[in-house]
Order: sequence, then structure tokens, then C-alpha cells
Amino acid sequence: MSNVLIGITGSIAAYKACELIRFYKKQNDDVKVVLTPSSLLFIGEKTLETLTGNPVYYDMFKKADETKHISLADWADIFVIAPVSANSISKIAAGIADNLLTSIACAYLGKNKPFFMAPAMNEGMWNNVFIQENIERLKKAGVKIINPVSGHLACGYDGVGKMEEPLKIFEFIKDNLRVKKNKKIIVTSGGTREYIDPIRFITNASSGKMGNSLADCAYNMGYDVCLITTIDVKKPYKTIFVQTALEMQNALGEEFKDADYLIMASAVSDFKINNYKDQKISKSDINNGLYTIELSLNPDILKNIGQIKKENQKIIGFSLTTENTIEIAKKKLKEKNLDFIVANEAKTALNKDTNEVWVIDKNEKITKIDNADKKIIAKSILEIVL
Repeated sequence: MSNVLIGITGSIAAYKACELIRFYKKQNDDVKVVLTPSSLLFIGEKTLETLTGNPVYYDMFKKADETKHISLADWADIFVIAPVSANSISKIAAGIADNLLTSIACAYLGKNKPFFMAPAMNEGMWNNVFIQENIERLKKAGVKIINPVSGHLACGYDGVGKMEEPLKIFEFIKDNLRVKKNKKIIVTSGGTREYIDPIRFITNASSGKMGNSLADCAYNMGYDVCLITTIDVKKPYKTIFVQTALEMQNALGEEFKDADYLIMASAVSDFKINNYKDQKISKSDINNGLYTIELSLNPDILKNIGQIKKENQKIIGFSLTTENTIEIAKKKLKEKNLDFIVANEAKTALNKDTNEVWVIDKNEKITKIDNADKKIIAKSILEIVL
């Protein structure tokens, strides 16, 4: 969890800061907002207080004994000004501290902490030679600038000057904060499909949320992530889309060769279809009201990988049960030669945004992670197994 300070200056794009706040709150960061006086013309104080759960700051001298420009600069782990106007860019670049936000920026710049700005203004203002010179001065001082994009501007013009979308700002900041580690993690995610004919298949109730959360969290921690998933998702790291257990096994066989960790969070079907039909099964194929599907066992991917893992490789499995949760997980831990296993129950895990789990290591030490959002569960699991 980080302390995130979001600055808002006088711009029509001020309302977009609300969405940026939501992204940080979703990952349980503590968010505070500081405003310039003119920004209050564009966005309400109560809205921001409700979203952050914290007071909103804009009065430089509300109390004579307060030095909020120093305490907030000390408090923040990350400072983001979005939107930042041409006026505030120039003030901060010149060291002018005539309001609370610019005073915080003045103090914060000397602390060598992450500082981001997302400009918003008319195209002519953005192209102004003095604004561009000030942008370069801020970059040299360590500020990361999230350039505006082309679009229809509030002034009626079409051109470059529109603030980047909050999700792109959020992802830009996350990517810049990653401290890259020279370690590769494979995460598998989602429930596999076993086709009966080209249209129909058998599967399970896995949503892939746990696996996706683990992959996202590992990526944010700086790991080289490969997600092998049955859910077609767009990620900033390598993803391999598969459907069947055999496809997952083949993809995993290639990726595991140079991996440091494998987290097998996917729900792999135990069975495959023996009598697959190349054409859609029709009613004429039904005899006496019945159609028989023949099943045979799929390969045990996790067990097979466990047999070939090298000394420097670690494997973390998952065990989803409806009863005898800990006993079944311990048995799988040994049988499949795992380093850790994460035990969870169908009633709390399937198709939910929350879960509770038990992480069990080789020595059968059990760590319980109480019910929480799967993003929080993912971080707790990774802190244990890594």
C-alpha cells in the first residue's frame, strides 16, 4: 500500500481525476488530494473527500501553526498532478510557491521521490516554446511527464492538448515504478475447455480472477511475467491464450525451461473427450434419447512439471476442494513435488472477487490468509512464496 498524493489544477479535465483516484483506491492505496484555488471552480471538495476518505487540501494558511506543504510532501510516496495546467507547469518549473500545491511541489522535488504530471491545455499553449522549455526543465529535475493526446478540446479546437485518459495515466505510473527483477514467473489462469464438437465443450466454474490477480501483482513487483490463460485478456506482459489442457501443457513446456517460478492457479480439466465429433452433433445422432460422451484422463500437468523441475525452480500449486481442504492439499503437495500449495474452497472462491486461502509449504507449515479481495490475497501469497 502506498501514500498517493493527487494534485488537481484549474482545468476542465479536473473531473477525470475522480477516476484516477478510484484506480488507486481499488488497490488499497491511501489517497489524498491537494487543489489549486482555481480547480475548485471545476470540481467539488465533497466529491473528492467522499472518494478518498480523507480531507481535501487547498488552503495554504488554514491554521497558523500548520506546514501542510511540508507534511504532505513528506507523507506522499507518489505525487501525481493530473491535470496540470500551463500556469502550474511554469510556476513549478520556476520554483514559484504561491499556493499550497505549488509549495508542496517545491518541497517534494527536493526529496527524490516519484513525481508525475499529466498536462491538459489548448494546443497552442502546449506548443508554446516557453511551456516546452519548462516541461524539459521539469524532466531534468526528475518529473515524469505523461504527454497530452490529440482530441476535441474544451475550447472547440481539435489538436494535441487533451489530458491522457486516467487508466493510461495509472498504467504509465505503475510501469515507471516497477523495479525490475531478473526473475521469470509463469502464472496459469482460468478453467480449461474440452470440446465435444466444434461448438460444445465441458469446462468448470473458474473465472480466472485469482490467476490474473497473481500475474498483475507479480508484474507490478518487477518480475518478468508470462500468463498462460484460458481467458482472452490484454496485459502489459506476455500472455498466451489456450483452451484445452493439452494446449496449456504444450505452452507450459516451452515457457518453463527458463522460468524461476510457476504458479499453477488454473483449473485444469481432469478429463478430455475421447469421441470428439468434427461436425456439430445433431438430433439425428441421438439414439433413444441418449448421447454418450466418452471421457479419459488428461495428463496431470502439475505432477509432470514437478518431476522435471530443476533445483533453482519453484512450483506453487493450487488445491480447490469442497471438503477436507487441508488434508487434500497436503497430499497434493507431496505427490506433485511442489514447494508450496495454496488451498481454497469452492464455496468461497468460485466466481467471486474475494477469497480466503491457506498457504502450505514443504514442511507443512500453514499460513492462513483471511477473506479479502483477490488482489490483496494475491499480494499476500506472493509475499510468502517469493
